[in-house]
Amino acid sequence: MLFDPCGASKVRSSARLAGFATFACANIWMPAAADAQRLPPYLADRGTGIATSMFGEYVHKGELLVYPFHEFTAFNQFEYKPAELGFGLDQDFRGKFREHEANFFLALGVSDRIALELESALFTTARLRKDPSDPSALPSELKESGFGDTQAEIRYRFAHETVKRPELFSYLEVDFPFQRGRRIIGTQTWAYKFGAGAIKGFSFGTLTARVAGQYDEADKQVVFGEYALEYLKRFSPKFRFYTGMEGDQDEVEWIVEGQYWLARRVHLKLNSAFGVTSKALDFAPELGIMFRF
Repeated sequence: MLFDPCGASKVRSSARLAGFATFACANIWMPAAADAQRLPPYLADRGTGIATSMFGEYVHKGELLVYPFHEFTAFNQFEYKPAELGFGLDQDFRGKFREHEANFFLALGVSDRIALELESALFTTARLRKDPSDPSALPSELKESGFGDTQAEIRYRFAHETVKRPELFSYLEVDFPFQRGRRIIGTQTWAYKFGAGAIKGFSFGTLTARVAGQYDEADKQVVFGEYALEYLKRFSPKFRFYTGMEGDQDEVEWIVEGQYWLARRVHLKLNSAFGVTSKALDFAPELGIMFRF
């Protein structure tokens, strides 16, 4: 039989293609069980990444997180002042508020200590129903839609977790006033938030505590703002559970989330927040898919 160089080339190409497909499946479409087994016990739930602002999510050096998600928010006792909405009366009332947001989140691991984030509500629809006891000129139902909140963060890890010491991190958040002309969607003034937190892994799960102060261009004062206590537990290579209590001044929420791995670098996130205090939201489910590159 004569040697067929074209045939040999095809065989080599097929072998390379098969090898690439095997590598892709192993690194993208298979759960990362082996990675978790190589970690020290206190990192088994979360790995070695930097904590992000997304519940139970961490980003590694050189890694990009892409998270498109939808969020619905319902307030049955939404506190508002007609004066802050452009309708004169400077008095607190409680109305019904509903909001849908199509959001997009990015996080980049710049180094082993620094991460950058960008989150934006690409499209928002919101509706506020007036309190029946509100005598102002506010319409009985106020509706708005369009581009929503946009914020950026820089996160810094200044101490890695060890057997005895928690991981320590800080973050600076900036909210951009892209919707100065809106009343109930988007951000109307510059706002800044500076916070710090600690993370420690245990045999029963991983705990995170964080607090932050915030400054708003409108109020022109620094106030004690966001605070949270969070719990994270990986039950299997494919499933991780999160729960936490998060507050902002007198608005406190309880959050529950399940994360299910569809592939090594792709997982489903389903969570909901439930109001604990009277001024907090009533119900806020969220659904999205996290991609890692």
